[in-house]
Amino acid sequence: MVRTLYVGNLPWSTSSEDLAAAFQEYGEVVSGRVITDRETGRSRGFGFIEVSDEDVEKMIEVMNGAELGGRVLTVSEAKPRQQ
Repeated sequence: MVRTLYVGNLPWSTSSEDLAAAFQEYGEVVSGRVITDRETGRSRGFGFIEVSDEDVEKMIEVMNGAELGGRVLTVSEAKPRQQ
C-alpha cells in the first residue's frame, strides 16, 4: 500500500528527484513531485512524496522539522483534494 506525504517549505531549487532522494534513506519512496506554477514553471515551494505504508510514521517523525537546502521542512500526511 502507498500513502502520500505533503512536504512544505521546500527551497525553490528543489527538483522532484532531490525531494525523493532526501526521503529515500528513511524508507521506500515510490515517487516524489515538486508542484510548479502552470504559467512560469517555477516551484511553488511544496511537493508530495508517495511512500510505502509501513514507512510513513518514521518519515514524518524524522523529516518534519529537518533542514533541506537551508530551509526547515514541514511534513505531514497529505489530505485528500477538495472538490
